[in-house]
Amino acid sequence: MTGFGVGRIPLGEGRVEVELRAVNHRFLDVRVRAPRELADACMHVELLARQRLKRGRYELLVRADGLVVAPTTLDADRAEAVYKALCAVRDRVAPGAEVPFSMIGAVPDIFVPGSQEARETTLAALGRAFDAALDAADAMRAAEGEALREDLLKRLETLRGHVASIASRRAELVELQRRRLRDRVQRLLAATDTPVDPGRIEQEVAIAADRSDVEEELTRLQSHFQQFDKMCASPEPVGRRLDFLLQEMAREANTIGAKNQDASTAHAVVELKAEIERMREQVQNVE
Repeated sequence: MTGFGVGRIPLGEGRVEVELRAVNHRFLDVRVRAPRELADACMHVELLARQRLKRGRYELLVRADGLVVAPTTLDADRAEAVYKALCAVRDRVAPGAEVPFSMIGAVPDIFVPGSQEARETTLAALGRAFDAALDAADAMRAAEGEALREDLLKRLETLRGHVASIASRRAELVELQRRRLRDRVQRLLAATDTPVDPGRIEQEVAIAADRSDVEEELTRLQSHFQQFDKMCASPEPVGRRLDFLLQEMAREANTIGAKNQDASTAHAVVELKAEIERMREQVQNVE
């Protein structure tokens, strides 16, 4: 679900700020941007986000106003050791050649951040700023979530209406299918002189007609509706489970459509499948 929040925490002579933007996404996608002086905090903020968030695309922008972290310093001992090593290589390979001092700047870890204590203080402040930003975004997302829940439950009642319409004609359709089969068999028998056991014919007709009965599919749909209702009331993230449940509803609707030969029932099945598909699109916005 979509949301926006900003958290600001004083630190040193300035402050740190975390801005959070959330948009709909099927999976969890976290992206963090930070200024150079806080680049090492990106991993920390991303870890916090992945621990707290479940689904959606999140963009986190970290800012620093004023002097909030100790400046980086040159590791003099390491720089001296590196320069001596370069000169030693020069003496073996190209005696007398100049070794530019600027080459030291390309050595990894030659500049080190401020004290560990200052770094931990900065990360703690960023953690509080992230919490504040997430709380603000969650308030916005909660309002959207309630609107989505009401919409889905309203659509669920529409599904129940279509299923009730199909169920009201279930027994009639089974009997209609039985009569159609019996008439077809009678026409086939009229074109042949082969003796046939009437009891066996009636038994086969009954079996074939029962295969067109959609009672099992309707029962499973009602069960899915009940589960959907309960999930919508859950405080836990249920977006993926709702999506799976709607897939199962669509499968049952397809089976009903394949078994059905009645025009009015076919229309109800089409409406049922269309509404399920609209709900699946909406569920993609649910965490």
